[in-house]
Amino acid sequence: MTSPSQDGAVTAGEAPKVSVIMPVYNVERYVGRAIESILAQTLGDFEFLVVDDGSQDSSGRICDSYAERDARVCVFHRPNCGAPAARNFAMDHARGTYLYFLDSDDWAEPSMLEDMYRLGVENDLQLVVAGFYIDTYGSRGEQDCLREKHAVGSVVFDDRQAFREGAYAMFDTNLLYPPWNKLYRRDYVEANGLRFPQTFWDDFPFVLSVIRDVERVGVTESAYYHFIRARADSETARYRRGMYEKREDEHRWMLDLYEHWGVSDERSMEVVYRRYAERLVGCIENACNPASGDTRRQMRRMVASMISTPQAKLAVSRTVPRSTMMRVMLWPIRGQHPWVAYKEGRLISFVKRHFGLLFARLKASR
Repeated sequence: MTSPSQDGAVTAGEAPKVSVIMPVYNVERYVGRAIESILAQTLGDFEFLVVDDGSQDSSGRICDSYAERDARVCVFHRPNCGAPAARNFAMDHARGTYLYFLDSDDWAEPSMLEDMYRLGVENDLQLVVAGFYIDTYGSRGEQDCLREKHAVGSVVFDDRQAFREGAYAMFDTNLLYPPWNKLYRRDYVEANGLRFPQTFWDDFPFVLSVIRDVERVGVTESAYYHFIRARADSETARYRRGMYEKREDEHRWMLDLYEHWGVSDERSMEVVYRRYAERLVGCIENACNPASGDTRRQMRRMVASMISTPQAKLAVSRTVPRSTMMRVMLWPIRGQHPWVAYKEGRLISFVKRHFGLLFARLKASR
């Protein structure tokens, strides 16, 4: 069992089964629920490394209050350096057999750590992947909540190649993008020197680095983690500067990963290209968000540039839309109609900003 010392360090003792790592920054409304969801876990043998990343609200004090009551909670207070640096700092102090990453505004079901740890130990896994929920709240809070479950069937892959050939199903259900629905064998992470890159949207590149050469992977169809969109009409409406460039990077990373794996079957590649095409629609919407500060002419030029690239044309040609709605959204890209794509982006942006829960429902059915 771990306990906090005066300087915030973890005292020596028997290594815990799991090191739970959580960066915290200005989340006083949510952090208590996140901490309590871990303290309520049916697996009690864990250390909870909380990194207060220079919070300016009462988040740090809330975390300290839990540490005073439970010796498994260890709080570090550091100047603000961002979530990647906070996670990496905690990883340097972690002693558990497995690592688990929690976001401070989300929460987890009580049996999560126990079920995932058991699956990992019984099969000597380097990576355990579980399902998760996306909870989108409307203006009435929990009374107005859309809950989407993301999961695939339970499986323990026989070897590295089996995982690589089956990864498309997990990419297709978004299981391989976030860090918080997984247990990571710490000795594997350390042996490969894996850390979160110091960039925004650091989650995906970290997970890619983990799965690039992983050999022993297990998946459970059970879902435990609740990713919270606290207010659909505000949280999803945010304009993201640099989103398009980031999505271009991610697509290159995906292509590089599959080339490294030596996997190029049609089923896997369709998922890769459909993922790019769907996110291209999101980039068009983002470019048409009034919060960008661009004029309408600038927005139209940006949209025209996005849909005319070779990668955009290739992606939509290899994408098999799963719904009529997605076929409609991809039509102006397939036909190279930038004006229509721009008008579509404006419409999506309007719905997203003013009818957040409706937008979430439409997105879930795409």
